[in-house]
Amino acid sequence: MKFALVNPNWDFKGSTYFGCQDPHYPLELLFAYDKIREAGHEPFLVDAQNDNLNTDETRRRVCDFAPDFLVIPTAPSYLFWRCPPPEVRIPKDWFAALDGKSVKVAIGPHTSATPSAAMRKMNCHVAMRGEPDLTLPRLASEPWENIEGCCWRDDRGEHISPSLGVVDMKTLRALDFHNYNVERHKHRHHVFHGEGHGAELEFARGCPWSCNFCNKTLFRNKFRERDVDQVLLEVDRVTARGVDYIYFIDEIFGVGKNVRRLLQGIAERSVNIGFQSRIDLWDEESLDLLGRAHCISLECGIESITDEGRDELNKGCRMTTDRLTELLIYARARIPWVQANLILTEHDDKEQIRRWQQKLKAHGVWVSEPVPMFPFPGTPIYAQMFGAPDDRAWERAHHYYTSAFSDKGFSDIQEQNPAPIEDLECTC
Repeated sequence: MKFALVNPNWDFKGSTYFGCQDPHYPLELLFAYDKIREAGHEPFLVDAQNDNLNTDETRRRVCDFAPDFLVIPTAPSYLFWRCPPPEVRIPKDWFAALDGKSVKVAIGPHTSATPSAAMRKMNCHVAMRGEPDLTLPRLASEPWENIEGCCWRDDRGEHISPSLGVVDMKTLRALDFHNYNVERHKHRHHVFHGEGHGAELEFARGCPWSCNFCNKTLFRNKFRERDVDQVLLEVDRVTARGVDYIYFIDEIFGVGKNVRRLLQGIAERSVNIGFQSRIDLWDEESLDLLGRAHCISLECGIESITDEGRDELNKGCRMTTDRLTELLIYARARIPWVQANLILTEHDDKEQIRRWQQKLKAHGVWVSEPVPMFPFPGTPIYAQMFGAPDDRAWERAHHYYTSAFSDKGFSDIQEQNPAPIEDLECTC
């Protein structure tokens, strides 16, 4: 059987999306490609964003391949499944443009949280819940009711799986990138100075904390590490093709028992790295190791500068604000870019935030303005506010978000006048 795996040429006009708009490695499709091939089937990958392809050129390539299954994600890269565009305008348009005789399969945060609505909106046949790396190949060889997370529509109606696809990370062998235009992809994620050649890789998935704003519950939830040697092999393969900066897309880099061995291996190589983490996972000794491992970008979720605010967000942080501050400043002495992120809470005084920002900026640490929190369906905060996600979950969350922050202002990286989700999806 033949699988066409297509990453659309994403466009975020009118969206509340606050993730990075540059191309990123579609790792979910790259891993699925290898698993499809291992299962004896034929995969074909098109990254229309990286190669800057329109739907006409992509359709020509897909039609020439004549797939049995057409797979499109509902968010750009695993990196942004946690904060996806709420609307499915782009995958909907690309499914329509590439429509043929193949079975249309959607993967992503929308299919994980609201599979029925996702299939209806995008007019696709199958919606995969959870992580699809290992489950996609099984569509060609097993009864779909036996596949974890597989939801589908047929003449008898909709069949919604209560389970989620979960990957044993030890089964993800090193990607060889023979099927990917590594040379064209230049973006260095979360680096704001100089020039270079970037890539995104993955060491671990999931997170042991349950912060109430984090959209990871329905996918990439349980913490799991890959084999260090396989990841280092990927590092060697992309650096051999010109990459000099790697951003790890892990939900929370720095948790696992093997992360120090990975960093020691990277320290022996001529490549810079960046990632997201929590500063309370690190101490002076491990921050020194980050410096030796050529870390040039460290983004840390602080969320609130008060114990009460962090408790409200269920951060599970045992450090005081003073200690967090001390570690951020220590990190900045070893890492060129250190960023502390804040979320709006009722417990933070604006003047107190301003003074904290000024103190850290005086030491070279960048502090974000408090970002409005989107209650993504599947997050604990969504469940607290609205209950379990239903077919109107994304609209409900979007309406709340735009009405709550239209007067207070959105992040400086967002559209300041976002369109209603119904207009974006043309479902009104």
